[in-house]
Amino acid sequence: MTDYIVRATGANGQIRAFAITSKELVEKARIHHNTSPIMTAALGRLLSGAVMMGTMMKGEKDLLTIQIQGSGPAKALTVTADSMGHVKGYPEVADVVLPPNAQGKLNVGGALGLGVMSVIKDLGMKDPYIGQIALQTGEIADDLTYYFATSEQIPSSVGLGVLMNKDNTVKQAGGFIIQLMPFTDEETIEKLEHQIANMSSVTALLEKGDTPEMLLKEVLGDIDFEVNDTIPVEFRCDCSKERIAKSLATIGKKDLDEMIADGEGIEVKCHFCNTDYHFNTEELKEIRN
Repeated sequence: MTDYIVRATGANGQIRAFAITSKELVEKARIHHNTSPIMTAALGRLLSGAVMMGTMMKGEKDLLTIQIQGSGPAKALTVTADSMGHVKGYPEVADVVLPPNAQGKLNVGGALGLGVMSVIKDLGMKDPYIGQIALQTGEIADDLTYYFATSEQIPSSVGLGVLMNKDNTVKQAGGFIIQLMPFTDEETIEKLEHQIANMSSVTALLEKGDTPEMLLKEVLGDIDFEVNDTIPVEFRCDCSKERIAKSLATIGKKDLDEMIADGEGIEVKCHFCNTDYHFNTEELKEIRN
């Protein structure tokens, strides 16, 4: 198992913790969308954060979608995760190139700019839950930390990182989410705050080969924790020609007649994985009928 999440509890249940390594998942997304290094980092961080958040949901059919709309050249990102460790996503603009930020790192915040992050949870109720925040830095981990604090009232710390090779493939990717329960005592909070303030960056920890278990050890320090669950994760799109055909069946007979009369057939591309599906005239006639 290369990419996986660990779910853990610490300090006698006062802390809920998640950590992930997601190199293969992010590399697969990079290949599907042919992203520039900045957009690989942006999409990779959001995919890693979303798939951890997906595993917080209980139902097999529950779905989590995170959308970022920004004023920067990247414009928008969309990712969707389920509760089983599957995630997919796409950038609106895949090839953004910017100079490094003040820290000499990939300028994800500059690519996204000012904007809004929306978190949509479809839990099988009549209406989905929607939480929305203004982007704080556009660096994604900070924005998710702010989302948990304001929309879900859960004090949290989120760290995410994507490290690139010189040939623009993904070298390492991963991160963590730490959450405090309402009954967490002051001593534990102080210990955790001190540990997080003094730990190395996520990319530095991934660079030296930290597993999810090791990431949690770095974040929690001498706070005891117990791993409850290990979940394999992957970039997986559930599109198919049959699903696209069902969507085409909903667009109305007039539009389908125009496509059929054109005689060329049509090409439909899946946003999430960039797969092309071709429908010839005969297939379009079947869909119309």
